[in-house]
Amino acid sequence: MTAPAPRTAPAPRTAARRGRDRRARVLPARPGARPGPDRPTAAVIGGGIAGLAAATALAERGVKVTLYERETYLGGRAGGWPTRLRDGSTVTMSRGFHAFFRQYYNLRGLLRRTDPALANLTALPDYPLVHADGLRDSFRHVPRTPPWSALGFVALSPSFRLRDLRAMNPVPALPLLDVRVPEVYHRLDDTSAHDFLEAIGFPEPARHLAFEVFSRSFFADPRQLSAAEMALMFHIYFLGSAEGLLFDVPRSPYPAALWDPLAGYLERHEAEVRTGCPVEHVVPARARAFGFEVAGDGEERHYDAVVLALDAVGLRSLVARSERLGDRPWRERVAALRPAPPFLVTRLWLDRPVAPERPGFLGTSGFGGLDNISVLNRWEDEAARWAARTGGSVVELHAYAVDPRAPRTAQEQQLRRQLHRVYPETRAAGVVDVRHEWREDCPLFPVGGYTGRPTVRTCDPRLVVAGDFVRSDLPVALMERAATTGFQAANALLEGWGLPGQTLWTVPDRGRTAVLRKAAAWAGDRAP
Repeated sequence: MTAPAPRTAPAPRTAARRGRDRRARVLPARPGARPGPDRPTAAVIGGGIAGLAAATALAERGVKVTLYERETYLGGRAGGWPTRLRDGSTVTMSRGFHAFFRQYYNLRGLLRRTDPALANLTALPDYPLVHADGLRDSFRHVPRTPPWSALGFVALSPSFRLRDLRAMNPVPALPLLDVRVPEVYHRLDDTSAHDFLEAIGFPEPARHLAFEVFSRSFFADPRQLSAAEMALMFHIYFLGSAEGLLFDVPRSPYPAALWDPLAGYLERHEAEVRTGCPVEHVVPARARAFGFEVAGDGEERHYDAVVLALDAVGLRSLVARSERLGDRPWRERVAALRPAPPFLVTRLWLDRPVAPERPGFLGTSGFGGLDNISVLNRWEDEAARWAARTGGSVVELHAYAVDPRAPRTAQEQQLRRQLHRVYPETRAAGVVDVRHEWREDCPLFPVGGYTGRPTVRTCDPRLVVAGDFVRSDLPVALMERAATTGFQAANALLEGWGLPGQTLWTVPDRGRTAVLRKAAAWAGDRAP
């Protein structure tokens, strides 16, 4: 292909905007030239958050992009599709509730392409937690700026009693005051989240009510989760960021609020969006010195570069079918990827409302596998219209890290019984309809697994990887890691073509004050 014309061009004015935290970190976009007449081409395989971020950054800079998605909808695990209920209503089903935290600078920057004011998101007033023994916690009144956030949570939480605090060993917890990537993995990746909390001596009620709820958001039992991932999570959401733990949710189902507008945005930038089009294999092109042949929907096309933005299971499967892709060490690393245990989402359309004081979202612990309850009609317009028309309610239940040996029907019934324990008024409710979503494709972050995870860059500069399981040199996790690695994958390709890159934002990449950093260093010097 012809090299781009040597005219300098600023990066498009689409950088993510930081939130209230003045110490949020900005990584400026790399400058570059404008694309020449022979524009580079790229295939983005996977239409989830990572793939949408990569496709957006590339298309904005003049790259000819084709986005392949096997499902008929975009958004990946945050996607949605239509379904018809027994009462004749057509509604949108999804894989469940997602919290859009204010620390998700790059994801929110992606959404601002079509919604500059983020008007399609609405704030939930609290992040309440309840344990089966009656203890309750809330983040509504907890200060947002560290270290007052940690001190405020301890002071306000009933799960921290004075005698428990006296019994704690604070030294193992001090590294949380200065979390950096990748150092945190070198220090803590060989320890489980459970053992890390054991060493600190966190009181049992606090561990179950707060920290286990957070760790299970990674779809894994704390005994299987790397302590480094938990430490990074504490930094992002609590100890390193001043954005706080409250979050936003979409006002409408995911397709209408988020992904359909973004698909239109991509098409206006001359990208081709091909949903319902699984990719069979990817091979280095034989006829040209550079590029790949992508086979999808029975048709083969040539591209100068490829972004692999699938989930871990999908990536492993595609690479296994694409025998000439990558070198042996990289293929072995991909082949070793394993998903987290299965999870279940049960959505119930009930014939009567839940009690008016019930929150839109409630984290739960100790209720026989039930991890949270959402009352969708509290915030989602489609569910609210159905509830108003029928006098009912739309309730969603989540169970993470389910035992793969557990009978599915029994687990579904167990969630219903636990809902009746937490919200007793639902016992008398009739079920208009129900949907169960069983999935086993979330990434696993096992103890000692960091070094084996793929990175954005591969042995081939024209082949990059993005997703929430990908190793990143930035403090990001979950949906924000997906968006960030999508932009990083695009930046790697744009750099090779001499085109301007995408600005990135993150939470602070170290402890917030010199005193806290010194305390963390002191603890590190005494670690065995």
